Amino acid sequence: MRHVLLLLLLSYTTAQAAPVRVFIAGDSTAAEYGPERAPQAGWGQALQSYLDPVRFDVRNHAKGGRSTRSFIDEGRLDAVAGELRRGDVLLIQFGHNDAKFEDRTRYTDPDTDYPRLLMRYVQVARDKGATPVLITPVARLLYDFGSLLDTHARYTLAMQQLAAREHVALIELNDRSMRWIRALGEQGARPYFLFVPEQNKADGTHFSVAGANAVACLVLREAVPLLPALQPALVRDIDCDVMHAGQGTNTTRPSQVVHEDAVARTQPGPHGGGGPTTAYPFFADAAHLPFVLRKRVLHKGAGIGLHPQHKDEIYYIVSGQGSYVLDGTQHDVRAGHALLTRTGSTHALQQVGEEDLVLLLAYPR
Repeated sequence: MRHVLLLLLLSYTTAQAAPVRVFIAGDSTAAEYGPERAPQAGWGQALQSYLDPVRFDVRNHAKGGRSTRSFIDEGRLDAVAGELRRGDVLLIQFGHNDAKFEDRTRYTDPDTDYPRLLMRYVQVARDKGATPVLITPVARLLYDFGSLLDTHARYTLAMQQLAAREHVALIELNDRSMRWIRALGEQGARPYFLFVPEQNKADGTHFSVAGANAVACLVLREAVPLLPALQPALVRDIDCDVMHAGQGTNTTRPSQVVHEDAVARTQPGPHGGGGPTTAYPFFADAAHLPFVLRKRVLHKGAGIGLHPQHKDEIYYIVSGQGSYVLDGTQHDVRAGHALLTRTGSTHALQQVGEEDLVLLLAYPR
């Protein structure tokens, strides 16, 4: 099946004809939102930012509040069918509103109606010579007693079974997005959803702009193995894979978070420079770290004396002004300047004016 999809898509992209069009049929989690709804965004509106528009053109028909049933009943699938042509792709993601038992205009039974209606979308695509791709419902940020709840389990299973039975390409977004949320943690995931206190919103279903971009990345991460012609069309990285929450944890070389207040040290100016200065030796005791990161504040009159370099080193000026001498040439520097000194050069830095000169230093250990 993958070989058929690849040949189909390559035939269009290689010919440099019109771009392959990617249609999205779905609900509010994939829909488009204007600036008046900021910061709300759907993953579908972020999808084009990952793809070269010369090769792939995203047509987002997703609409808030729709289920597989209401999307059809409102004529939205017919509208998609009217645009589809051979070689296009139809992404199909429903489930959030299909579970609304209290609303008979949207509810679908996960064992009967839901797979039957999903098959309508698949058949429409196939009849037009397009490629249907089913996408399991994206997870909600909903925890109970410390555990992330799977609110779409029966719908996910029904879609998986349909995909296997009818040989339809499937993106496992429910599983992938649940792993993504677990890796962030309940509090860490909140900025990706609509938790906006100033708007009185605490919504764990819909996404912020950051969340829409992250989920679009998850979708493409799953889509590329199914549709390999997407790979050369990517204009952003999709290095957003999270296989297990806590992946990468190493007890012998732990990751850390520190505040500069905990490491601040008052020192004279180094290399014979004037003082006083305040040094912040971040992660000085971290084992096997291949580089050194320091912050240094040169208070009024302070400086780093002239000295030869035995290693490559970068200074970045965070704030303030200074006089920098590099290999005998003086430079006036200020916030935003980055200074690279290579091995064998000489340099010196002196604070100028009333404001402290604050810089970050980085060099190999």
